[in-house]
Amino acid sequence: MLESTCHCGAVQIEVPRKPRRLTNCNCSICRRYGTLWAYYKCAGVRILAKPGSTSRYSWGHKRLSFVRCKTCGCIMYWEPVQAKAGSMMGVNARNFEPGMIEGVRVRRLDGASTWKYLD
Repeated sequence: MLESTCHCGAVQIEVPRKPRRLTNCNCSICRRYGTLWAYYKCAGVRILAKPGSTSRYSWGHKRLSFVRCKTCGCIMYWEPVQAKAGSMMGVNARNFEPGMIEGVRVRRLDGASTWKYLD
């Protein structure tokens, strides 16, 4: 099990394993957030946060909800607005300690136009 936290510690995330890969997406929101996404099944991720300590943002087709800490502003994860059994979510790997993700391949995704990996 790996743990990550926002800067102030108000939001903690537990995931079952080291990510298999990380995605650096250049879409309009991910490039602004500066995230590296690690993907997990929603059911396998544990979010530890007091009620009211996060805020959500959805845009466009409103299929995804981006969640951040209300106190320090760190983007923590995205999840589907309408999760189904087996749904996946993205956890911001920049909130892990660097040694936890050392050696994990980072793939560059062209989310700005083609939705294809560039490597």
